[in-house]
Amino acid sequence: MKLGIPRESREGERRVAATPETVKQLAGLGLEVLVESMAGALAGYSDQEYQQAGARIVDRLETPGLDVLAHVRPLETGTAKSLKRGAVTIGLAAPSSELATVQALAAAGVTSFALELVPRISRAQSMDALSSQALVAGYRCVLEAAIRLPRFFPLYMTAAGTVPPARVLVLGAGVAGLQAIGTAKRLGARVSANDIRPASADEVASMGGTFIKLDLETAETSGGYARELSADRGALQRELLAPHVAQADVLITTAAVPGRRAPLLVSRGMVQGMRAGSVVVDLAAESGGNVEGCVPGEDILVPTADGQGHVTLVGLKDAPSTMAFDASRLYAKNVANLLALMTRDGTVVPDFDDDVVAGACLTHDGVVVHPPTAEALAAPAAGSQPRQEGRL
Repeated sequence: MKLGIPRESREGERRVAATPETVKQLAGLGLEVLVESMAGALAGYSDQEYQQAGARIVDRLETPGLDVLAHVRPLETGTAKSLKRGAVTIGLAAPSSELATVQALAAAGVTSFALELVPRISRAQSMDALSSQALVAGYRCVLEAAIRLPRFFPLYMTAAGTVPPARVLVLGAGVAGLQAIGTAKRLGARVSANDIRPASADEVASMGGTFIKLDLETAETSGGYARELSADRGALQRELLAPHVAQADVLITTAAVPGRRAPLLVSRGMVQGMRAGSVVVDLAAESGGNVEGCVPGEDILVPTADGQGHVTLVGLKDAPSTMAFDASRLYAKNVANLLALMTRDGTVVPDFDDDVVAGACLTHDGVVVHPPTAEALAAPAAGSQPRQEGRL
């Protein structure tokens, strides 16, 4: 079977769906791996390295002839339509915001697997791309904050005087948040964090942070994700967080609800209440943002309430792509491990009795098999209301 690895076409995307290391793994499964020329160049992987690992380099990847297509970003609708019936795709699909592509995949008879849908169970951890990429993003957002902050992160005691450590507040203690806590702590900052899931307290402590407990209801789904708060509870959350935000030199927000717009955790007034020179990094900027007024890919200067200066609001965009070498290393391994689960004697044959395979499947045999996405596609036909799309 022919497995294609394309050069990603979306602006800003530097990652690649396979590395020379995973090419060896995939070739060992009996698959013929075709890598589009320069597919890994922006991530630091050369065509020669792929070739030495056993891949065949092609100037242009001809999708109609592929049996399997592995990708990073959601496919373009045209690419989905070009695939042959029965082909398999594996990658990030953002089904809640890429409904046209999902529909095209189903219409083409493609069996597609969305890495966002991989079940959160122990056996599937090695295939969990959301977690692997969140780890990269959590690390990167601290570096972005440190570059912009006009202060040291660590405590310094010098002959010229003592420099106090920076105070870092992290909102959201999932994989990205915990990595941010650990990175900020290693840089010497004094770190505190909050999450609406009670179980996060021990995890924050294990990374060296101080957990901020707020008087709010438990908000956790059975899958371990955060559940969005009601409007009134969300307002109370912001009110309770305000004094902690005001004390921080660096605020990092990482909260997300899968398939929904990111929850608003910080108002503009809260940002203005911070000290001049402070930095806010919103890791959820691309999915609507946790901080009011953030713009993906832009730094915005927000004047402080006392008029003494400004706070830098960073809408972080494409965070994993900024560290494309290691982000690709982890992502490609997620892809290869899922493919290995479905490959027997050189043939990719998904076993839908397997919970991981069934859970990650988005479309199969002309049908959208992921219920929430199928419902979203059916909604416009059921009534006259325009489609309201969330984002992953």
